[in-house]
Amino acid sequence: MKRWSAVAAAVVLAGTVVGAAEWLAGSGDDGSVQAARQSSGAATTAASTTAPPTSSAPSPSASPTASPSRSPLPPCGSVARPFTPQTISVPGVTSGAAVVMPPRLPDGVPGAPPLTTAGKAVFAFDREQGIRPGDPGGNVLLNAHTWPDGSALGNRLLAGLQLGDRIVVHGATGTRLCYRVSERVEVLASKGLARYYDRVGPPQLAIVVCSGRRLGPGNWEKRTIWFARPAA
Repeated sequence: MKRWSAVAAAVVLAGTVVGAAEWLAGSGDDGSVQAARQSSGAATTAASTTAPPTSSAPSPSASPTASPSRSPLPPCGSVARPFTPQTISVPGVTSGAAVVMPPRLPDGVPGAPPLTTAGKAVFAFDREQGIRPGDPGGNVLLNAHTWPDGSALGNRLLAGLQLGDRIVVHGATGTRLCYRVSERVEVLASKGLARYYDRVGPPQLAIVVCSGRRLGPGNWEKRTIWFARPAA
């Protein structure tokens, strides 16, 4: 992941939060962290999908997160109380991907997965957002790495996670909550999407990864964000 702003050319996972004006960028291939600020009136260049946008990120290759087929899952309803995510499954994309909870950096930027083979296959959960699956409102913030060789979880999400697809978040002792992708948005890395950080509004997952063209080491042209609402 890396630091990106409208002034700096370096780009990646990010988002020092200053009210609704801060934006988390997706994670890329060199693990540095990037924050991008935008004024609340700044224009965002976004493709909000009713049909998912295509991405020029590398096609995924064989990955430890691969799940070969989409098989029907049993229904899952509401939970009695919020829980901390332990693993996440996306049928046809990944099965039981681990969730890590790195601390934020000193400047408040959410942490990214480690730059290891294992780190390429996991989600990072930003616990300092203060919102967990099962909370009554606001965004559960997640991110994953995109890798130039197509081997990371972010690459698989770009290729396989579409509007209407199911995401299953598992907690401890068998707790789980299902979500359906309600929106897929692609934005320029030089811009932002303030609502990624929403703490109010409907409960949903908000997942971000780097996408678009890779302009250089850890420098990606765009970010793709998925929003997903609780669903049986």
